[in-house]
Amino acid sequence: MFDHVPSIVLSVSVAILTALPWWISPALVAGRLRNTASLDDVDDTPPLAKDAPRVSVILPARNEAAHIASCVRSVLSSTWPNLELFVVDDHSTDNTAQLARDAAVGDMRFTLVRAPDLAPGWFGKQWACQAGQAQATGELLLFIDADTRHAPDLITRTVRLRAARGVELMSVAGRQLMETIWERAVQPSVFTLILTRYGSGAAMERATTASDVIANGQCFMLSRSAYDAIGGHFSVRDFVAEDVMMAQAIWTQGLRVSLALGVQQLRVRMYDGLGALVQGWGKNVYAGGRFAMRGGAFGRAIYPVALLTFPLGMLLPFAVLLASVVALIFGTPWALRGIIWSCVASVGVLTSFAIANRLNRESAWRAVLAPLGGLVLLWICVAAVARGRNVRWKGRAYVAR
Repeated sequence: MFDHVPSIVLSVSVAILTALPWWISPALVAGRLRNTASLDDVDDTPPLAKDAPRVSVILPARNEAAHIASCVRSVLSSTWPNLELFVVDDHSTDNTAQLARDAAVGDMRFTLVRAPDLAPGWFGKQWACQAGQAQATGELLLFIDADTRHAPDLITRTVRLRAARGVELMSVAGRQLMETIWERAVQPSVFTLILTRYGSGAAMERATTASDVIANGQCFMLSRSAYDAIGGHFSVRDFVAEDVMMAQAIWTQGLRVSLALGVQQLRVRMYDGLGALVQGWGKNVYAGGRFAMRGGAFGRAIYPVALLTFPLGMLLPFAVLLASVVALIFGTPWALRGIIWSCVASVGVLTSFAIANRLNRESAWRAVLAPLGGLVLLWICVAAVARGRNVRWKGRAYVAR
């Protein structure tokens, strides 16, 4: 009765070994998070006003009525003693400008800037940032998005950590607010992709190629001198992922780039529902993500295949599990091996999602939404590849570089 034991053991061992690549992602994510600095570990005591370099906060806003007031109030609650805030109204068709003024009423640190008419060859966000920085007087520039909410100690901790790490461009990755099932399914899948592709904050500081650095456009700080040295937003005017390209430009100047975790200091709700997720990530994952590939022009050429590999790889273990269960019912010989393989691989995918959720202060059990997230992400990626460099955002059509 034990004649088949060696072959069964061999089959099980092969199934487990061939599923191990699906554990690479959670291992990478866990290791990199341990090597990324946290703002929690930085002194939050603000300096005296006379010792504090001026921080110019630049906030581009186009039709941000749902977010602008809360964002403005949170920035102006900062404990940093020397700051100015420029809200750049990028031809909003709602009451963004008035809501921003009302939120900052009586605060002399606030300035509302009207962006000039959009120049040919520019993306709107970059054009608005360029208009804002033109009036800024700070030694340090902090670029933020309207859907962010800032703790009072965010700027203080970011300034201190940037100096302590000896880096030029410091981004902050905050807590992502997710309220619908679609957000809870898709956002961790995208964050897992980003965490798998890029190294830790410490690894970025040691990067040996420009494509290995990244910035988070939701919140990043750099000096005025470095910003001017790379040509400001003019140098990234026609890129979808202008934050990534700015980080690469900084690195090319021989300056270091880093990333810090700030889940207690920064909150953001990027997209509110399925439609916004599809439109937002559809804009970024292909047209912007191409320049995250190593290998220059060759890497960008094979990027569509690499991009689709991630969601397909996420979904494969669950698809094999379903097929194996059906095959087992019909007595198919390979069914048990398929179940073992898919279970080991599926747990690897779920572990990646669980880590991403715990990092974001969410329940690890939300990892069960991984198959749904993979399906939606596959849809987004296929549509983005088909659309190529043509993108639409907030009522404007662009052709990305």
